[in-house]
Amino acid sequence: MNIGFVGAGGFAKGFVPLFKLHPLVDKVYITDLIPERREEYAAKFDIRTFESFDVMLESDIDSVAIFTQRHLHGPLAIKALKSGKHVYSAVPMANEICEIQEIVDLAARKGLIYMTGETAYYYPGAIFCRTEMKKGSFGDFVYAEAQYYHDMNHGFYDVYKRSGSENWKKVAGIPPMYYPTHSIGALVSATGAHVIKTSCFGFRDTSGDGVFGEGMNYWDNPFSNETALLYMSNGGVCRANEFRRIGIKKSTSYISCFYGTRASYEEAFTEHVFMEADETGTKMKFRSISSLLNSRVMEEHRGDPDFMERVANGEYDHRSSSPIMNTGRLPAEFKPEMSGHRGVPKFLVDDFVKAVNCNKLPPNNAWDSARYNIPGLIAHESAVKGGALIDVPDLGDPPEGWDMLDPDSGI
Repeated sequence: MNIGFVGAGGFAKGFVPLFKLHPLVDKVYITDLIPERREEYAAKFDIRTFESFDVMLESDIDSVAIFTQRHLHGPLAIKALKSGKHVYSAVPMANEICEIQEIVDLAARKGLIYMTGETAYYYPGAIFCRTEMKKGSFGDFVYAEAQYYHDMNHGFYDVYKRSGSENWKKVAGIPPMYYPTHSIGALVSATGAHVIKTSCFGFRDTSGDGVFGEGMNYWDNPFSNETALLYMSNGGVCRANEFRRIGIKKSTSYISCFYGTRASYEEAFTEHVFMEADETGTKMKFRSISSLLNSRVMEEHRGDPDFMERVANGEYDHRSSSPIMNTGRLPAEFKPEMSGHRGVPKFLVDDFVKAVNCNKLPPNNAWDSARYNIPGLIAHESAVKGGALIDVPDLGDPPEGWDMLDPDSGI
């Protein structure tokens, strides 16, 4: 396959080398509205450029990778799908439900692969809960909590300034629940259910930096933090937090608890535990799974005197994968590349490339991604209305007969 990147910002730098290394990828291209940026990428990664997105779509590439500002993902994906291109998109899928609906319809009608780069699906806690849920270990699902905690001071200011020029604050004030997939995606993928109703409350920002507030951004959004209660299709309940002003840095995206009628999972800082009812149902069996879910580098440094402080500053989160992650299924060419986010970008790239080459649906396909994204858009609507309970539309399952990649082997 041949793939063209749209957006030569900071985030794409971790993905261009992986697509170049993948044995099923032939050529990689780049385009950006700023000529200097695309030329910098061309020189750094030895790839070719297109002068515009339209010119890229007129070429013989078969796939597009979208790495632009978040609110532009939907329109660009629609344009690419209409041009007959497969699409890999950074999250979120889109900021409008009508755009999400059109992406799903185009993927189905044209038989094209659409996938979002949602990392939470591949994170250790989600993998563990999803696996045990499918095995029936939890019994009936009851309740779970997940969150994406990313303070503006931890890199977001620089990201938005780099991509938004003089209007960067207008973009930076995007409602947190318009970027909901790191929390809701983890919950949906682990429970195997989708959201039916939501009620959400927002924290009105008090920082005074001119990012959040009526008239401050494109969405008149006053909330820097939003908390949603989600009623799921399997009868359980979830809580999702999307916070941008929060005094925590470690593990920005994770499931903190997951409860069923027979078992439970909990994470607290460096510890992961699984408790399961015994054969009689009267006692619980306790199992520490920290060494299975923590990154290998974290466990190697557990005895260091400054271990806890380093954990609190997120030092170990992105430096290595965790044992529960099946890195053996990845191409050998990826082994030297870490790529951050515990190596999850390697899984994302591999699944998309294999999906395109064998016409199988990957994890985070259009239908999965819609279920990660739409509840957040409705949740923000609820927050604006003071926590009103609102029905969440569901766009359904993928078409029958479209095979899925195996989530463990990627085949």
